[in-house]
Amino acid sequence: MCKVYSVTSQKGGTAKTTTVFNFGAYLAGKGYRVLLVDTDPQGSLTASLGFGNPDMMDVTVANVMEKEINDENYDRKNYAILHHSEGMDILPGNIELSGLEVSLVNTWSREFVLRRYVDKVRDYYDYIIFDCASNLSLTTINCLVASDRVIVPVHAAYLSLKALEQLIKTVGRVKRGLNTGLDIDGILITMLNGRTNYAKGIIELLDTAYGNNIRVYENKIPYSVRAAEIAAEGVSIFKHDPNGKVASAYTGFAEEVLNYE
Repeated sequence: MCKVYSVTSQKGGTAKTTTVFNFGAYLAGKGYRVLLVDTDPQGSLTASLGFGNPDMMDVTVANVMEKEINDENYDRKNYAILHHSEGMDILPGNIELSGLEVSLVNTWSREFVLRRYVDKVRDYYDYIIFDCASNLSLTTINCLVASDRVIVPVHAAYLSLKALEQLIKTVGRVKRGLNTGLDIDGILITMLNGRTNYAKGIIELLDTAYGNNIRVYENKIPYSVRAAEIAAEGVSIFKHDPNGKVASAYTGFAEEVLNYE
């Protein structure tokens, strides 16, 4: 059975895209068939995987969604799909997604466009992972409606906790009204400098506020310059710095997700 995850945060700077990249790379390294979907108009995931300037691409997830909106027949297994050297497929995204938002407003069943696509490609993959935009757009709602579970990266900072509160409410609304099978898999603390009392205090606050109802992953992703470098290299942390602390943390996080299934 294909598992579909949305990795989302309503605040930037949470290593959301880095988490999607490395989670997908870990799964692909274990032999799973993985599709990463870049639904952020900035195209950060697409660029991080080494695919040049996303805004110059002719065919992206925006074109896929247009075809679903128009109920067109097309080769979903191959259309717009790119292949990464570490064994992952990617459905790229770019600025065209911003224009698509206008079309979605007047689309029938506008929240279910990506779900229709996912339902037709599930047989080709073991995991589909959405990299969502850092805002509550119709495309992000589409991702949540198409997903089974949500992973929420959170920077150990006060403003990230405020954004988390709003995101949890949003997921709850989607679950009640559009996707009853949706659940939050867990909260992932990222870019952590665990030596500061401030960060320790934020972690304690997070555990107190949400720990009884939502899983906070035991593995936390430390801040590292080496991790920031992967966006320029086009490879995952497992290729760039396989013996480093970030690779170890992402391995532990991915295993937590798999063990929870």
